[in-house]
Amino acid sequence: MKTYKFLFSSRWMGYFAMALIFAVACVALGNWQMNRRNAVVENISKIQQNYAGQVADYQDIAKNFDTLDPAREWTQVRMNGTYQTSDERIVRNRPLNGAPGYEVLVPLTLDNGDTIIIDRGWLPIGYKVPGHPDFVPQPEAGVVTVVARLKPVEPTLDRGAPEGQLASIDLAEYATQLPYDIKTGAYAQLATESPAAAANPTPFPAPSIDEGSHLSYALQWIAFGVLAFVGFGYAARMQRRNDDYDAMEAAESGVPVEELYGRGSAFHPRRHTKVRKPGAQPTAEEAEDALLDSQGF
Repeated sequence: MKTYKFLFSSRWMGYFAMALIFAVACVALGNWQMNRRNAVVENISKIQQNYAGQVADYQDIAKNFDTLDPAREWTQVRMNGTYQTSDERIVRNRPLNGAPGYEVLVPLTLDNGDTIIIDRGWLPIGYKVPGHPDFVPQPEAGVVTVVARLKPVEPTLDRGAPEGQLASIDLAEYATQLPYDIKTGAYAQLATESPAAAANPTPFPAPSIDEGSHLSYALQWIAFGVLAFVGFGYAARMQRRNDDYDAMEAAESGVPVEELYGRGSAFHPRRHTKVRKPGAQPTAEEAEDALLDSQGF
């Protein structure tokens, strides 16, 4: 009877190496999906804690408008100040729920003299003047109390914008267009304001807390890696069974296995035409096959 010594042949060592490489790649892809899921879960936890959490006073977190702590994103901030509506800007190419549009940025000068940027909401594209919204709702004049959520600034884009507009929420670029200083480390999305304006841009929807399919993808990749070794083990078992079958056939016919099936056979015992030894009697199986052939089966 044959053994599993064939596993040490160059062919089977090559098969094992391919299975190992495939499994390592699957594990790496599974870890990549798990890392993505961990980042999403961490962001969801931050949203759940900050988005509808306790409202902080401006003076308690003012430093975040210079350099935003990532853990503070979505934190609600209460501020008192006056909108500088003459310096508002429209941010281009801001889709919402699949619809193209704009966002409205307005500087808010606080009681202590600091000026921060408030994103008051979203506007659909206009049809009167190409590249501009048809109507931009204005906030109330005078002192207002604003509750808004902290958001990080956006990078500079390699494209321009018409006068009165910005290509992105790039506060450093915005600051160059104003005659006074503004905080450039973060801006804030409007939640509420008092007194409320007669009309407001469309408010932003709550951020998604769906973690997606990263966990299921990670488990699938790991399963594929395990299946690589399962497949290798199954192939080895089939080879061992076929070797045993070959040895039994050779013993019955008296012909060496190498002559009976040819050298290098793998996985299936009927891959090569058998060579009968001169004068040898047919095996019982061959006699049965000949009988069935004669009867048209």
